[in-house]
Amino acid sequence: MRLLMREGKCPEAGRENIMRYEWMDTYLLQKRGVTKDLQETWNWIRYHVGGKMFAAICLGADGKPYYINLKLEPAEGEFFRTQYEDIIPGYYSDKLHWNSIKPDGEVPDELLKGMLDKSYRLVLSGFSKKKQREILGLSCCGTECAACGYYGTMCQGCNELQGRVFHAPEGKPCPIYACAVRKKRMVNCAECDILPCSIWQETKDPQLSENAFQKSIENRINNLRSDKKHGI
Repeated sequence: MRLLMREGKCPEAGRENIMRYEWMDTYLLQKRGVTKDLQETWNWIRYHVGGKMFAAICLGADGKPYYINLKLEPAEGEFFRTQYEDIIPGYYSDKLHWNSIKPDGEVPDELLKGMLDKSYRLVLSGFSKKKQREILGLSCCGTECAACGYYGTMCQGCNELQGRVFHAPEGKPCPIYACAVRKKRMVNCAECDILPCSIWQETKDPQLSENAFQKSIENRINNLRSDKKHGI
């Protein structure tokens, strides 16, 4: 990961800071809807979802990281602080919700990944369910509409049309949308205990062959499970 250098004040000046979590940048940027920037005044590399920050790498004047900031539920953050001396109340942040992790400390990689996942999920869940689907770029059934050949021509997309896609019953939403969004009030089908369900099997684009349809189901499930794995 390339760490850019800007002028800034490090609260632990003189300490040798080494970033042992070199995977962090790649790990965060593979999550759907994540963007990254450099806040030059603070000298922070920030990671956003839907335009809101959920993680940051705080850099000193030498361009080396001195803290990783992320958001947790207050009780969980307090618990982790009692377990690891390398986790402290959020530096330059709301100390109730934000936590700082020393980049050269002893927090296990898998634990930090889990904390970053939770931070991502916390910030994402602050948006409406409709907005979450837009940020993720997926319909409720896991279709990536922007990658579909019909998008922008025959169909404007499931989220934009509130489920009334071109292969749905005329004037009505797709049965999957009607179940997941309208009836169960879910962000997407990843929240359901049965995936795929009978509604999935019965809701088919008539232009697809049976093999193509089953492949579509497999791809959509992979999209949903991948997002669930990475913190949704």
